[in-house]
Amino acid sequence: MFRLDNKVALVTGASRGIGRASAVALGAQGARVFVNYCSRRSDAEAVVSQIVDSGGAAEPVGFDVSQSSAVNDAVAGVVKTAGRLDVVVCNAGVARDGLLMRARDEDLEELLAVNLRGAIAVARAAIKPMVRARAGSVVFVSSVVGEMGNAGQVFYAASKAGLLGAMKSLAREVSSRGITVNAVTPGFIDTDMTSRITDETREKIIEQIPLGRLGSPKDVASAIVYLCSDEARYVTGHALRVNGGMYL
Repeated sequence: MFRLDNKVALVTGASRGIGRASAVALGAQGARVFVNYCSRRSDAEAVVSQIVDSGGAAEPVGFDVSQSSAVNDAVAGVVKTAGRLDVVVCNAGVARDGLLMRARDEDLEELLAVNLRGAIAVARAAIKPMVRARAGSVVFVSSVVGEMGNAGQVFYAASKAGLLGAMKSLAREVSSRGITVNAVTPGFIDTDMTSRITDETREKIIEQIPLGRLGSPKDVASAIVYLCSDEARYVTGHALRVNGGMYL
């Protein structure tokens, strides 16, 4: 089940965290994975090595999702190299936390450029070959914060909530062409992004999670693999919550 043999996948922001786990999981299921990075080439190459050493196929591809022209060129390059593109996971993202009254315009611009506009740019480029093939899967990595909100994360929540609207709209646009478009909304996952929180804050967060722990990148990656598989071919326009019960 959930095999992705002969499929080509592109995962953005795949040099660490959820993106890395997703690239590895897709590779383990048989997909040829293009591992995107912006500045962490050595980390991306380590992900590629992990996939290849496990018997899979992968290669790094560097581009900044906030630059539409670079996105278009990179996706076209993937299609030219592999001959197709079946799966795209729009995962690249940044966080800038703080109370709104102290927030800067530059922070909002960066979050929207990467988290929202960047993801949409990648999806826009990716669906072109998918429409021609009349098949494909797009997965946006949103966040529990985009559903429930969180003090100190107005900008971040707005960017992640925007992905859910984009996902539902795109699903309506391309479903007739055999393309599924979904999202995952991770809760608090044990990654570099959450490693900055204090032990006290971590304990308070865990108290809000019925399963009693932070999630792992693999927890999210498993959900993404499902949404990209043929077993989920009748699932589209759906936000799959991977949050340990934090938001129901």
